[in-house]
Amino acid sequence: MPPIPFRFAAFGGAALLTLGLAGCGAPSLLTADTPTSVVILNEQAAAAAISRYRAQHGLGPVTIDSSLIRAASYQAASNAKAGRLSHEIGGTFDSRMAQAGFGRAYAAENLSAGANTFDEVLARWKASPEHNKNMLIPQLKRVGIARVDAPGTRYKRFWALVLAGG
Repeated sequence: MPPIPFRFAAFGGAALLTLGLAGCGAPSLLTADTPTSVVILNEQAAAAAISRYRAQHGLGPVTIDSSLIRAASYQAASNAKAGRLSHEIGGTFDSRMAQAGFGRAYAAENLSAGANTFDEVLARWKASPEHNKNMLIPQLKRVGIARVDAPGTRYKRFWALVLAGG
């Protein structure tokens, strides 16, 4: 399925870019009671992998940000509980970024479902032109990554990557 189109909105002179994967609009037969479990990730290794990829494109590294980890965890869990991908589950991306303290900085969010490992989901994001653009926004300096498993759903695993500027 093709990715959903991106949207671009101005915030006080800064830009906000959000993108999503297929399945975002798929109906869900699951309730908010869908069993989920948070997966412990090596966020430092994920940030290092994204930084290496950005360096291949002449861009600076990213570092882990605990507020962005919380934002990514919230969105991955929201999607897992719904059994589908959407940037609007759990509130708009704009409102979630404002809650994380990044409402006026460059920001982006990549979602995915089904990948078993971070390397697998990173490869998917690199292969998707829109998700790839998000990871290569020059102004981005900080990231948060999360995976939440929902074994009773179609996709089983839900990923969220939230990136923000300095």
